[in-house]
Amino acid sequence: MPKVFLHTFEHELEEKFVTAGGPGGQNVNKVASAVQIRWNVNTSHAFDDEQKWMIRRALANRINDEGELVLFIQTHRSQARNREEARERLVELLEKALVKPRKRVATKPSKAQKQRRLEGKAIRSETKRNRGRIDHD
Repeated sequence: MPKVFLHTFEHELEEKFVTAGGPGGQNVNKVASAVQIRWNVNTSHAFDDEQKWMIRRALANRINDEGELVLFIQTHRSQARNREEARERLVELLEKALVKPRKRVATKPSKAQKQRRLEGKAIRSETKRNRGRIDHD
């Protein structure tokens, strides 16, 4: 798996902190602990065109019409921990997207496999042929 280093495109990230929903008491209404990270794949200088194409293909359902990959994290109560997790998740997504699929090598069945298949078909055919009406002479 190729390694993606955040420091190579960290300056391209746009972070926004908003108040998170869910439990947390009065603190949830006062502190903007949830983080929304936006990163524009199209305008990024950290990756070449082939890598950008791989990212867009793999993460198509997460990229909006403007070409931005948007992550919204609100799992922790701490703003710093949410920010850290969002950055970790972004790097993880990019690393998975940049894995090149292995070429499939076409294989042929062996002679023995073909023979076993034909023998099985013959046995099955005989079984079905014997299911007909019985002659009472």
